[in-house]
Amino acid sequence: MISTFYLPGRVCSTKAIKEIAEKSSAKYTMICLKPEIEWVYLGQERMIQVMEMTGATMVYADHFQKITNDKLQITNIEAPVIDYQIGALRDDFDFGAVLLWDTAKLKAIVAQMDSEYEFAGLYDLRLRAEKLEHIPEYLYYEVETDTRKSGEKLFDYVDPRNRQVQIEMEACVTEHLKRIGAYLKPGEYKKLSDIRIQDSEYPVTASVIIPCKNRARTIADAVRSALAQKVRDGYSFNVIVVDDNSTDGTKEIVESILTAERSNSASGLTSNSASGLVLINQDPTWHAIGGNWNVAIHDPRCGKYAIQLDSDDTYFDETTVQKFIDQFEMVNGKCENGKCRYGMVIGTYQLTNMAGEILPPGVIDHREWTDDNGRNNALRINGLGAPRGFYVPLLRTINYPTTKYGEDYAVGLRISRDYPIGRIYDVVYNCRRWEDNSDANCDIVAMNRNNWYKDRLRTWELLSRLAY
Repeated sequence: MISTFYLPGRVCSTKAIKEIAEKSSAKYTMICLKPEIEWVYLGQERMIQVMEMTGATMVYADHFQKITNDKLQITNIEAPVIDYQIGALRDDFDFGAVLLWDTAKLKAIVAQMDSEYEFAGLYDLRLRAEKLEHIPEYLYYEVETDTRKSGEKLFDYVDPRNRQVQIEMEACVTEHLKRIGAYLKPGEYKKLSDIRIQDSEYPVTASVIIPCKNRARTIADAVRSALAQKVRDGYSFNVIVVDDNSTDGTKEIVESILTAERSNSASGLTSNSASGLVLINQDPTWHAIGGNWNVAIHDPRCGKYAIQLDSDDTYFDETTVQKFIDQFEMVNGKCENGKCRYGMVIGTYQLTNMAGEILPPGVIDHREWTDDNGRNNALRINGLGAPRGFYVPLLRTINYPTTKYGEDYAVGLRISRDYPIGRIYDVVYNCRRWEDNSDANCDIVAMNRNNWYKDRLRTWELLSRLAY
């Protein structure tokens, strides 16, 4: 009843997929992405049963991971996966190691696969599938060999060693978007000039936005990095810190820097172009990172451009703010009456530890973004890069979702649908990795929650583009 085949992971060729379809002679085809699968009693039978009940093209299930420690002790860990949705376009979607296909439907899909990929064969196959059914039951055991923490896996997709794989994955998802009618053609944008403002509405050219909550160890570095920025004559900036009810002394640290800045200003000792440090203390209701951003950009002290700085990171040097301004502006270094090139600008960062030492893979420049296809490829990848800068008149019409994860991705997707996004390929930011990063060591439940939410963002964006 089942023909079983083994593939060495989700990265495989179209040729391998076609060979599986050709050789499969049973009613069902099982593709195993890892060796040594062990089944829960009647696990395979349950997968077949759900397949027949739902008429699915493919079914996949929750499972256990067998992890061996340094002492050769084996631990079985629950490894639930998440429901598939139309926006689950990322090529690293985790189905687990076992994919059970309806063979007739598999063969029909493969017959339509008209591109030959070296790496994106399985990705192409599942993008074409009509119904992928998740069984929320633990039906088998798989051996987990990648035991790195979540924060160590986070940047695999932008590792330069995986560049050729990423190029193929982009080509594959682009063809998929064209097939379903969600592809956005190059250069078809709304006019930023329709968002009309007067320079007098903004007290400074740019604002550095630093949302924070309980970052006593790192907030001073972030704030001082922002205040140390230098901009050319005719430009100005300020630094807006939004403290979300910190209880560890974060607010007091910012207040002490604010007091020192005021003292230096009164004494004429200020040596840069900063127009001040602003501290906003949030009320005790729910804000999260997105809500803190919203408070900052709608504050009357916010500049025309808002530039991100996370509370545990720093700018690469004193030129970051000016580089963002230059990238945004269009004519002789001045942006008048909405004559701005981009709705959003994204920079390049390097990974470091808290001592400033470079961590692999080093520089993250998101070269996968292109002017022609970036906004289509954005539906495949899990992030657009950092730091991010925004044209505030536009951002005030969109706003951030009030969430603490994926809020930046949501805004980037929304902007990319209608407006161009610019890139800075010089390193302008230090992304400092430490044990208290929000994504440093997520458990499976947290990772699933985060991935499900970003898939949901992609689903909403995909639906909007289908109706575009």
